[in-house]
Amino acid sequence: MSLLVVGLSHRSAPVSVLERAALPADAKAKLLQDTLAAEPAGEAAVLATCNRIELYADVDKFHAGVAELSTLLAQHSGVGLEELTPYLYVHYEDRAVHHLFSVACGLDSMVVGEGQILGQIKDALATSQEMHTAGRLLNDLFQQGLRVGKRAHSETGIDRAGQSLVTFGLEQLAEGAAVETWAAGKRALVIGAGSMSSLAAATLARAGVAEVVVANRTLERAERLAQILTEGDDTDVRARAVPMSAVQDELTRADIAVSCTGATGLVLTAEAVAAAVEGRVPAAAPSGVPAPGRPGDARATAPAAARDVSGDLPPTGLGAEDGCPLDVTAVQATTATAGFSVQGEAAVAGMAAADLEQHAAWVDKGAGDAARGPRAAGAAGTTVLGPDGDAELISALAATAATAGRVPERRRPEPVRVPHQAPALALLDLAMPRDIDAAVHRLPGVRLVDIESLAEASADAPMAADVDQVRRIVADEVTAFGAAQRAARITPTVVALRTMAADVVASEIARLEGRLPGLDDKQRGEITQTVRRVVDKLLHAPTVRVKQLAAEPGGAGYADALRTLFDLDPETVASVSRAEHDSKNGGDAENRGRA
Repeated sequence: MSLLVVGLSHRSAPVSVLERAALPADAKAKLLQDTLAAEPAGEAAVLATCNRIELYADVDKFHAGVAELSTLLAQHSGVGLEELTPYLYVHYEDRAVHHLFSVACGLDSMVVGEGQILGQIKDALATSQEMHTAGRLLNDLFQQGLRVGKRAHSETGIDRAGQSLVTFGLEQLAEGAAVETWAAGKRALVIGAGSMSSLAAATLARAGVAEVVVANRTLERAERLAQILTEGDDTDVRARAVPMSAVQDELTRADIAVSCTGATGLVLTAEAVAAAVEGRVPAAAPSGVPAPGRPGDARATAPAAARDVSGDLPPTGLGAEDGCPLDVTAVQATTATAGFSVQGEAAVAGMAAADLEQHAAWVDKGAGDAARGPRAAGAAGTTVLGPDGDAELISALAATAATAGRVPERRRPEPVRVPHQAPALALLDLAMPRDIDAAVHRLPGVRLVDIESLAEASADAPMAADVDQVRRIVADEVTAFGAAQRAARITPTVVALRTMAADVVASEIARLEGRLPGLDDKQRGEITQTVRRVVDKLLHAPTVRVKQLAAEPGGAGYADALRTLFDLDPETVASVSRAEHDSKNGGDAENRGRA
């Protein structure tokens, strides 16, 4: 039998596919049962989180195992096999061990180094033990994975390389500000009372929010979480519980909302969020023109004196002037304070020759006359170009660009700083499938961070030196685990050999008693002990050496050689393996809470 894992994660599949493939609790249990019933699999475990779904199995045939596990994932996720297959990855034997250990250390997480995955691995192991689908291999694998993850967090600074998904999400909402500063005094609504929601509530409480309201379908769980927050020694936050029916009312008063439920449909629709922020954000200006002072309207922030230097610039936008290759709105915003007109040198500095010629033709046709003014002294001694000089200067610049390839940037106007308007409602969706309609990001006054945006934000996160140290730990642990597993595979054969030797000794002692009936107990005991010592000494060196050889790569054949040389009964070896399997399962079921 060999370890095989087939799965998909945020690294291999888009969030839309992960969302559709999410497995509810009852589907996980059925998947485990069906996997164990499949011909190639002898053991099974499912690791399903908000950004990964992985099926682990002990299989006797690689290709048949891959086909069967892929089909089972498709059936139970509800995503067709043809659609799912391009996003699936397969790991086998040592690569499968390496994968789980990397996952346990947080190296494969959306936020590198996050520690929540350890709890999810522990839950996966407990579920497979309760369903009696985990045998010796998967028990050993998952328990060792938990130990490796804990070692990585205790021996390295991997925690500094990343944060929990909750912390990272709040940092994205804070947009560069300290979470404690951004959250201070705000009112927070947490939807759900599971492990992720509880972590979000505790994180917000420690960050200094004024109030946390917990909503859950089971009110008792929400009340228990609210009580824990209120009685916590490290915060003085107000906390209360409400039923799910009160979410809409609470949303109208909340500044922050975090949702992570097990719902299969949307918890917050775009219409519900729009109703919650109605009256809390300025109304949009008519005809699509941004309201004064709103983000995106750079002209509204330019000083009136600077705008008057080149005349009253008309409110134009990209594409509003036929034939003009410039984003006129941006040019007006960035050139007004420097004293240049929209046709002036600053507007075209750095422009490629082909675009410059197009712009010269646009100016020469008389376009944008309203934007031109008489030649005048600009701010800080610069010159504002009028109708008589624009086309000529641009033509001269075009000649320069024809040889240089680009107009030299003699002056780069300072960018206009637009004051940022904080959203009226910040939303963090940590559920998979999503709880909050993705369309709310288009609502004014609302900022949404969800699993998809978190994946994009963390894609280019720098890797710390601690990550390299964790990778070395994983590599060492994979080698040690492989050696232990290979050595363990020969143990039933060694036990069967020693059992056979003990039976031979007992048989010969019985024959001796028949031939020498006059032996007293002392004499019989001495003879028995002598024969046993001889047999043990003869077997000691070969069995120790065969275990060492079996632990090395390619050592699987030594068990077969031992069985052949000593003519061991395969059923005897199998019975030893079954006894170890049953003992391992019973012990783990009894003590799984200690993992």
